[in-house]
Amino acid sequence: MNRKEFINKSLIAGVVGVTAPAILLASDTKTNKSDYDKLMDRVGFNHIPNKEDSTMNTVLHKASSRGHANHGWLDTHHTFSFANYHNPERMHFGVLRVLNDDIVAEGKGFGTHPHDNMEIISIPMSGDLEHKDSMGNIAVIKEGDVQVMSAGTGIYHSEYNKNSNKPVKFLQIWVFPNKKQVEPRYDQISIRDIEKENHFYQILSPNEHDQGVWVHQDAWFNMGRFNQQTKSNYKMHSTNNGVYAFILEGNAVIQGQELNARDGFGLWNTDSISIVAEKDSQILLMEVPMGV
Repeated sequence: MNRKEFINKSLIAGVVGVTAPAILLASDTKTNKSDYDKLMDRVGFNHIPNKEDSTMNTVLHKASSRGHANHGWLDTHHTFSFANYHNPERMHFGVLRVLNDDIVAEGKGFGTHPHDNMEIISIPMSGDLEHKDSMGNIAVIKEGDVQVMSAGTGIYHSEYNKNSNKPVKFLQIWVFPNKKQVEPRYDQISIRDIEKENHFYQILSPNEHDQGVWVHQDAWFNMGRFNQQTKSNYKMHSTNNGVYAFILEGNAVIQGQELNARDGFGLWNTDSISIVAEKDSQILLMEVPMGV
């Protein structure tokens, strides 16, 4: 397959949605301008720093405001525009491009499809997700694991619910890389050994030898699971970054904003944020560059 053919297939799977063919059949792909070009026309304008404003900026995405699609085998919520869900005010948060909250039915999954030039992170919430890719990796990721792929020059992969008796729930996260055309890579770790009860702990960074997995981007992800009310402050690694908080379970108050399960809250133009995690809550913090 030549490069042009690969890119065309990648655009269909990566921009229209990796849930082909069900989503693809419902999408209008007949256009004079590629889906990738249309995406890049839009992608730079929302949720990026206002250079004339030095005060903290925030954006709130309530759980009920997310895009939703139920294809039978896949029940998915999209925080940002994805596949058939398009909201010009919800294209991305800095380099955080995709935050999908997926439930895949028993024995079902995503068939083999391509990606390129994207950092793709999967975090299972429950169940077992079987992964196969063109790099020769065959693995099962489960709750307590984090998987990352640097798609780089191009990969193919598939993901299926390994179990025939229960669904698998996982987060699918895409981050724009700071380096293009890198050699594709795969990594998967268990975070059970680094989990700290009632504390945030790092699960992703730009550094290969740091705690957690690493990506080609100046991004840091932290997870926290709390069995009691806990107050903390999160300090930014860079003034060019923002933090997008996603409440996985329970409730929290971040910088005075009350948040419930599956709410998203982005903050930028600040050095730190205050967090009150309520009892029985779980929170994912994603610090990313705000410039695309």
